[in-house]
Amino acid sequence: MTSSLSQTPSIDAARERLRDLIVELAVVRGKVTLASGLEADYYVDLRRITLHHEASRLVGQVMLDLLDRHGIEFAAAGGLTMGADPVGTAIMRAAGDQDRPVDAFVVRKAQKSYGMGRQVEGPSVEGRDVVVVEDTSTTGGSALTAVEALRAAGANVVAVAVIVDRATGAKERIEEAAGVPCLYAYSKSELGLDD
Repeated sequence: MTSSLSQTPSIDAARERLRDLIVELAVVRGKVTLASGLEADYYVDLRRITLHHEASRLVGQVMLDLLDRHGIEFAAAGGLTMGADPVGTAIMRAAGDQDRPVDAFVVRKAQKSYGMGRQVEGPSVEGRDVVVVEDTSTTGGSALTAVEALRAAGANVVAVAVIVDRATGAKERIEEAAGVPCLYAYSKSELGLDD
């Protein structure tokens, strides 16, 4: 007997279920100060999603589909630790479920001063097409830090992808500064967060 978690839902069902889980588990209403220092009337705590037993699998499926629909070919996914870490591994897992060889990587906030002295951890990204992922972005700063570190490590960054776009200009800033498309799975309006 197979459990429902071992069966992969259709992409439409996965998108709908993930959206429902984000609204139910991750949207926190009330005044908050974001990592960027900006204030907002709500917070989308996507770690409640990316680290959730059911939602994590859906994140991988939805994000992989997003990249595929936009024709993004890549060999590895990851971003600035820590928000990006479970997103990259979810994509790796979803790709593995399709027998696709996609690796994950982690970008440290700063280069290590010991050991191998690397800022990008995991399988080598040198000469490979990679996607920078984030759970969400307000200013684009974390994604751009990851892009810079990956390019310094010899990677070819082909896109940035986030689960939720807060519509704060991060997408435009990333596209202008990094010169790659910035894709998102859900707009804030899809989550009922229009001001």
